[in-house]
Amino acid sequence: MPKHHSSSISTQLARFVTQLELKNIPTPVQEKALQLILDGTGIAYASSNYEFSKTALQALRTFAEPGSFHVLGTGEKMPYRDAALANGLLIHGLDFDDTHVAGIVHMTSAVWPCVLAVAEKTNASGEQMLEAYIAGMEVGARIGMVAKGAFHQVGHHPTGIAGAFACSLVAGKLMGLSEQQLVMAQGIALSMASGNFEFLEDGAWTKRYHPGWAAVSGIMSATFAQAGYIGPNLPYEGRFGLYKSHLNELDSQCDYSLATSDLNKTWEVMNVGIKPYPSCHFTHAVIDATIQLTKQYSLTADQIESITALVPEEVIKTVCEPLATKQSPTCAYDAQFSVPYLIAISLIRQEFSLQDLEAEPLKDLVALALAKKVSYQADPDSGFPTYYSGEVRIKLKDGRLLKQREFKNRGCSDRPLSSAEISEKFIKNCTMTTSIKKAEAIKQAILSMPSLKTVEYLVSEL
Repeated sequence: MPKHHSSSISTQLARFVTQLELKNIPTPVQEKALQLILDGTGIAYASSNYEFSKTALQALRTFAEPGSFHVLGTGEKMPYRDAALANGLLIHGLDFDDTHVAGIVHMTSAVWPCVLAVAEKTNASGEQMLEAYIAGMEVGARIGMVAKGAFHQVGHHPTGIAGAFACSLVAGKLMGLSEQQLVMAQGIALSMASGNFEFLEDGAWTKRYHPGWAAVSGIMSATFAQAGYIGPNLPYEGRFGLYKSHLNELDSQCDYSLATSDLNKTWEVMNVGIKPYPSCHFTHAVIDATIQLTKQYSLTADQIESITALVPEEVIKTVCEPLATKQSPTCAYDAQFSVPYLIAISLIRQEFSLQDLEAEPLKDLVALALAKKVSYQADPDSGFPTYYSGEVRIKLKDGRLLKQREFKNRGCSDRPLSSAEISEKFIKNCTMTTSIKKAEAIKQAILSMPSLKTVEYLVSEL
C-alpha cells in the first residue's frame, strides 16, 4: 500500500464523503439537490426519443446481456454499468442539463446515474441516495474549480474528468468503503477519467456519453478499491497527477486549495445553475440579450446590418471559433455551441427551444444568412467564471446601434430559475415521451426521496 498522505486532496475528500450525513446538510441544500435530480430526470425522458440516444441504446443492446437496472425514459432495463452509461448519456445528450458555473461541469449527468445504479445494486435508502448525490456534486464542482476554466483551453471536457473522480466517491459511499479505500478509488479513477472536445470540430456525438462513462469509471474505481486494488495516493497534486498531466503549463494557474476549502461550510450545490435553454451555458446571456432587444424594438432580420457578441475570452474557442463553421451549423450539436446561430434564431423566433434544433430550423435560409452577420469580441468586463456574461450589439440599417448586456446569466446562483420554472421545465421535457400523470408521479417520487426506506418505490415510478 502506498504511503498515506493525511493532508492530500484525495484524503480530505474521502474524509468529507465518509463523514457526510444528511442530517448535517442544510435543508435548502437538500431541496436544491432534489430540484437538480428532477431536472436531470426530465431531460433524460426528453432525450430518449432522439436519434443519438436510440443509436446508443442499440449499441448497448448488442452485448446481449441480461440486466435489471433502470434506464430513464425508456421502460428498459440493462446491466449495472450499461444502465449508468445510458442514463448519463440521456441526461447530458441535449445539453440542457445543469452547470456548476465556476467549475464548468455538468455534474448531475454523471452523479445521478451513478447514484441510481449503485443504489439499485445495494438497495440503498432515499436518505443514502441523497447523501451520496450531494457528496458527488460537492466534490465534482471543486475538482472543476481548481482548473479555473483551463480544461476547456486545452480540449478536455471537465465533466467527464471531474465526474469520474466524483463518481468514485459516490459509488464508494453507497458501497460502504472506508476512508482509505476511497483514497484508492480516486487514485484508480485517475487512469479512467476522460473527455475530449474534438466533437466541436464536426458535431460528433461523443461528448454526450462522457458523463455516463464517468459514472461507469466511478463504479469500476470503487469496486476495484473495495477488492483491495492499489491506486496512487496523489491523483490530483502528484507529479503526474490530474492537473499537471492534463494542463501542462496551464497548471500554474490552478488553485489546488479550491478542491477542499470550506467543505461542510460552503455548499457548491447552491451554485449549480439550471439551464433555461438547451445549449451550451456559455451562450445563454447572448440569447437572453437578443430576445430582449428583439421584443423591445420589434426587430426583424431584414433590419439588421450586423451583430457583435461580446463573450468571455475563455469561452471563445468553444462557442465562437472557427467563425465560418459557427455561422453555418450542419447539425443540432453544432448549433448548440454556436453563438452566431443562436443569436440569429433567437432574433427570428423571439425564443429558443428544443424545437429550434430540429432539421427544418437548421435549414432556415433567413437564420443562416443572419448568422453570417454575427461576429464576436472578447468581453473585457466579463464576470467569468463566476458568471457567463454576455452582451449583444445590434447595428441596424437605419444607423441605430442597440445594446443589451447580461452580466449574470439567467439560471446562475444569483439569478436562479424559480421552483415553478424548474417544475414547468421538468413537465415539458418529461411529457415529450410520457403522460402528464406519469410525469407528476415521477416528480412526487423524486421530491419524496429523503423519506424512502429503499430505492424500490423510486425506481418503480421511474
